Amino acid sequence: MFDVLTDSFKSAVNKLRFSDDEKALKNALETLKKSLLKADVHHKVVKELLGAVEIDTKRFGVGQVQFLRAIKENLTRVLTVNGNQGFVFASKPPTVALMMGLQGSGKTTTTIKLAVYLKLRKRKVLVAACDLQRLAAVEQLKQLCAQNEIDLYFDDSEKDPVKIAKEALKRAQTQMYDVLLVDSAGRLAIDEELMDELLRVNNAINPHERFYVADSMGGQDAVKSAQGFHDKIGITGVILSKYDGDGKGGIALGVASQVGVPLRFIGTGEKSADLESFIPDRVVNRLMGEGDLATLAEKTSAVIDEKEAKAITKKIQKGEFNFNDFLAQMESMKKLGNMKSLIGMIPGLSQVAGQLKDFDLENSVEMKRIKAMISSMTQKERLYPSLLNNARKRRIASGAGLSQVEVNRFFKQFENASKLAKKFSSKDGVASLQNMLRQPKFPR
Repeated sequence: MFDVLTDSFKSAVNKLRFSDDEKALKNALETLKKSLLKADVHHKVVKELLGAVEIDTKRFGVGQVQFLRAIKENLTRVLTVNGNQGFVFASKPPTVALMMGLQGSGKTTTTIKLAVYLKLRKRKVLVAACDLQRLAAVEQLKQLCAQNEIDLYFDDSEKDPVKIAKEALKRAQTQMYDVLLVDSAGRLAIDEELMDELLRVNNAINPHERFYVADSMGGQDAVKSAQGFHDKIGITGVILSKYDGDGKGGIALGVASQVGVPLRFIGTGEKSADLESFIPDRVVNRLMGEGDLATLAEKTSAVIDEKEAKAITKKIQKGEFNFNDFLAQMESMKKLGNMKSLIGMIPGLSQVAGQLKDFDLENSVEMKRIKAMISSMTQKERLYPSLLNNARKRRIASGAGLSQVEVNRFFKQFENASKLAKKFSSKDGVASLQNMLRQPKFPR
């Protein structure tokens, strides 16, 4: 999702040698300027950033390392705005968050993503359907909440969003919810009617957070809209939706520096699990192609139960990992979200992530074939893979609608993966894995 900006920094850094002169620095800065403007970063932000990078690079001596250091430090400074990071809970529950945004920004789906994010962290969440302007908005929430097992408060007979919000808050208080997310109305553009309704809802529930959902593909228009909502309502944080799309990435720098409101989350894909906290120094590391193991660890710990992980590790070490375990792990992987985003968090693998594009693990042809094969097995065969002789494999191939060659290939891959997992589950295995991931960061 940071491809355009990351490529911009690579192009600029590669204009310099490890030790160089001011003429080369000027060339690198000009390359960076063009790239940032192309990425839809506001010209004032670009000017300020380049000025600071030039000063810091000259202070430490012109060269690739110094230039890269100056970019990282100043990017972190631009993206760091006074305010909260991630989701901050009120001292007394429920924490109330008013979700705002224009029509088409992804506000409703982002509300569900935030609900799922909190649910994975063991919080009891209630969503309130207060968008009564857009046709089918409430119905969309009903479907999304049902799919993700999120509680929803709605009232099809009520036409006043303020009354719905107040009743939802009462339910959240009496039924001991940790969080109430209020999905408010949007418009195609900011107008007096929209702001009046939002102000009435805001005053009725007195939310702890007022999140503005900005479409990452909206560029500078999205920055202007965020400023408009901030001036009229006062927003405590921005959530960038569709950051995995064709947007150029410059909006992240624009919102932080121009609006002066902290970025709190970014949507990294279409699935409900595709939402991440926006932590400036971590995001800068990813922009530099250096990965983000801290966020990866947080995502996996929220999805994978520690006791279950230990139990699986023991089975792997004993060579007892079976097809039921495999399917269970695939289900856990689905909850982690966008595969491209996850791989991009691993140091040295950002280029691999870029090649994945819109790879969908769950709906890939290979995964569908694997599920078909496992579905064609008996319960005993799933538990004991060693039982699978040629006769059984022929039956499985027939049941899955595949050739025996394909079935044999999968079983061979499963055996190899199990052996590899057993190797890496040992004490020396962690060191081996770290050595594999120690690839040079750009510039090379």
